[in-house]
Amino acid sequence: MSTVKRNFPVSGMGCAACVARVQNTLREQRGVVNANVSLASNMAQVEYDASICTPEGLKKAVQGAGYDLIIEGTEDEADSEADRSREREYKRLKIDTLVAAVGALLVMLIGMAFKPFPGKDYLLLFLATVVIAWPGRRFFVSAWKQLRHGSANMDTLVALSVGVSYLFSLFNLSFPDVWTSRGLEAHTYFESCTMIVAFILLGRLLEEKAKHGTTASIRKLMGLKPQTVVIQKVEVVDGLPSVREITIPTGEVKKGDVVIVKPGNRIPVDGIVTYGESYVDESMLTGEPVPVLKSAGSKVFTGTVNQKGTFNVRCEKTGDDTMLSAIIKLVRDAQGSRAPIQNIVDKVAAIFVPVVIGFSVITLLLWIFLSPTDGLTRGLLAMVSVLVIACPCSLGLATPTAIIASIGRGADKGILIKDAEALQVAKSINAVVLDKTGTLTEGHPSVVESVWDPSVIAEESTYTSGRKDILYSLEKKSEHPLAEAVVDSLRGCDEVSVEDFEAIPGKGVSGVFEGKKYYAGNYSLVKDIFPAGLPEGTSSDITDSIEPFMDKGYAITVFFDEGAVYGLLAIEDDIKENSALAVKDIQSKGIEVHMLTGDNQVAADRIASQTGISNVCAGVLPDDKAEYIKALQDKGKKVAMVGDGINDSAALAQADLSIAMGKGSDIAIDSSMVTVVQSDLSKISDLFSLSKKTVGIIRENLFWAFFYNILAIPIAAGALYPSTGFMLSPAIAAACMALSSVCVVCNSLRLRK
Repeated sequence: MSTVKRNFPVSGMGCAACVARVQNTLREQRGVVNANVSLASNMAQVEYDASICTPEGLKKAVQGAGYDLIIEGTEDEADSEADRSREREYKRLKIDTLVAAVGALLVMLIGMAFKPFPGKDYLLLFLATVVIAWPGRRFFVSAWKQLRHGSANMDTLVALSVGVSYLFSLFNLSFPDVWTSRGLEAHTYFESCTMIVAFILLGRLLEEKAKHGTTASIRKLMGLKPQTVVIQKVEVVDGLPSVREITIPTGEVKKGDVVIVKPGNRIPVDGIVTYGESYVDESMLTGEPVPVLKSAGSKVFTGTVNQKGTFNVRCEKTGDDTMLSAIIKLVRDAQGSRAPIQNIVDKVAAIFVPVVIGFSVITLLLWIFLSPTDGLTRGLLAMVSVLVIACPCSLGLATPTAIIASIGRGADKGILIKDAEALQVAKSINAVVLDKTGTLTEGHPSVVESVWDPSVIAEESTYTSGRKDILYSLEKKSEHPLAEAVVDSLRGCDEVSVEDFEAIPGKGVSGVFEGKKYYAGNYSLVKDIFPAGLPEGTSSDITDSIEPFMDKGYAITVFFDEGAVYGLLAIEDDIKENSALAVKDIQSKGIEVHMLTGDNQVAADRIASQTGISNVCAGVLPDDKAEYIKALQDKGKKVAMVGDGINDSAALAQADLSIAMGKGSDIAIDSSMVTVVQSDLSKISDLFSLSKKTVGIIRENLFWAFFYNILAIPIAAGALYPSTGFMLSPAIAAACMALSSVCVVCNSLRLRK
């Protein structure tokens, strides 16, 4: 089954109950593998089988549940349309909030500050009707939609509370004798119903503004894409080629086009510099503020900023294929994912609104039963307060706002977190396993010494294809960093046609040239082919150099066929400048650090001593790394594996948390749960710190959201009245409800600092 994962903006959601409704609707559709819906970003992330399910079908299903799904255009276009829609809604919300606030203040002022005058109650009725019919209409429209589909949400609670207090006041105004004949006063509560509308709209306005801050990272990344680009176009004028500069939309650039990047401009494509040089600010990718020098042959990426010079770039990737687009997709998917801790919220949200409605009815009945004199009046007020103060919004926002803010913050620092589960898992890690090459070391090894058989040296003097050409061709087919070092040392050699190429995991490579099989690899591979020892006739220079090279901690590559050894190359990879400090920082968090490498023990011990790592395992094959991690897990450890995302795939898959150290456009985004854009080991410690803070804030949010409801609902029902005579006003209940959601979002925004 071939599935598609896509993010769709959702409109019409207002609380956790809405999220549960939309999410369950999507998950019930035929062909949908999984669906996650976020209240904080108003996005639905859906994985579905495109041969069975279509976006149009999903849209129809969501509309049938009383909401809407934006499916038009690409994800970027849908995001832009969703932003415009949110901006329009935000403006309408501001107008509604202003009207409601003015109306509520007038009702409060006239109702409480002025003495009774003819027509006063009818003036209050008029003002309350305006507030409810204009800014308050959204609650009743939404509640009606939910009722038609047999469900309820936060708007249902608000509509019930406002409607009950308004209709009760209208009844008392129209039929006061029902109460005065019994010696009771016919109160009206227009102040309460208007203040409920005003406070809840104000809370939503503040909430929307705060939520806007949590999704700033996506908008910031999308804003890095230039809209136009200057390219070189070759034209024939009077029979002669002429080059001129033209400006075209970025979307029209094709692979192979030559783009001109001027000072101060953002680079519009991924490509290779062909002419000129300049310093480029790549902080949007790496989180590092220091500009990087780019000259002919250098790779550059979309969205990075050219500093002072002008250079030309040959386009290699455009549009959705660029590294920036890949990062945007990763961040968007991650922000739409769900942390396991969210499951408890979903279970509560699914039954929350019906339970609150039931509890409010029980509150009314208890007041009528326990206080026959004024129980109906007080019971209705208590019922309204319960309906208003029970806010599932804060529950729905507690986890996703923190996840979105945290993943955005990670992206700003060059840490790309694949999903919310990875963010939660990172907090529990107590053992980190590091691959050596490219993680602790620079990942750019070089040949420092080489020894060749006299016959190979003689071949060079004849200027004919020789065995160095065969080695060059073999290693050029390999993806291993040590192979790159060998290729670099053999620049100038000719590439020959090597057949039956094979990569031997953890040992080297082999291939056939002119009927003879050749090998290039480490000493383990040599011993596999020559178990009895090196063949007779091997140059004494080679045999005498193997042990000294290994004693110095060099990695060695031996070049040979099934009958003779032709060359020995010593390779060294320098340790990164900040590796020792980064390891120390990880260890300071109480996390064990282990190093695994396929190199010999001497080379491994040299790196370990320089970085302060005491747990070292050398000479391991890729499968051995996975077994090493499994052994740690069997001891109860939660293990993070840090590697290059390709050669360490088995170990990364085995680990509880997989972290790939990215390198330029070769970044292994899909191979790990977390990718560090720049191969900076200090980012690993930053990841653990970010995870700890995020989970801490989620727990704070959930605690206060649950605690708020557990404490507020009984108080709103009148639990304190028998002992203190205190009854919570519905207007104050509305203010408390609005404040709870705003507090949750603002607490999550601390992660952006």
